Amino acid sequence: MPESIPAPLIIDTLKDTFREARGTSTRELLGWILSVPDTLQKTVLAALDKERALRVVTCATEDEANAVAAGLWIGGEPCVLMIQHAGLYASVNTLRGVAMDGRVPIFYLIGLLSREKDRDLKDSRHSMVRFAEPLLDTFGVPHARLEGPDDVHRIPEYYRLSRERRGPASVLVGLETI
Repeated sequence: MPESIPAPLIIDTLKDTFREARGTSTRELLGWILSVPDTLQKTVLAALDKERALRVVTCATEDEANAVAAGLWIGGEPCVLMIQHAGLYASVNTLRGVAMDGRVPIFYLIGLLSREKDRDLKDSRHSMVRFAEPLLDTFGVPHARLEGPDDVHRIPEYYRLSRERRGPASVLVGLETI
């Protein structure tokens, strides 16, 4: 397993995903990143400060981020939520109420802080890591793992899936970004 995922690779993939979603590459603002600060993806968040084509909104809670994502979707704006697994657990009622019952296509990049590189998620010593996929499975949320640079293709794939199904989809970020 690789040691990390380059932040510029994730950012470029998000830009391409939003260009495709908008059907244009000429717009100055391509999309929105809604974030509740995530330690695992901190280099992506730091690098986004320099990006003009992606606007970052730091939210106080994941519940707030879900509601903002719904408003952006209603307004025709593409966005992604960048949260940690703790935020997934904290916002499960909003995930259910807004994304699932409200049929709002929300795409999540969920950082798996404390993920051991030498163990499968189901074998993790950390319950927050171990139960993330089963929780998503319980709610029927499609998900994939981003565990190295070769997995970034899952970002546009699951972003599109959230739009096609009009509901949540997520990519679990299993490595620290650099």
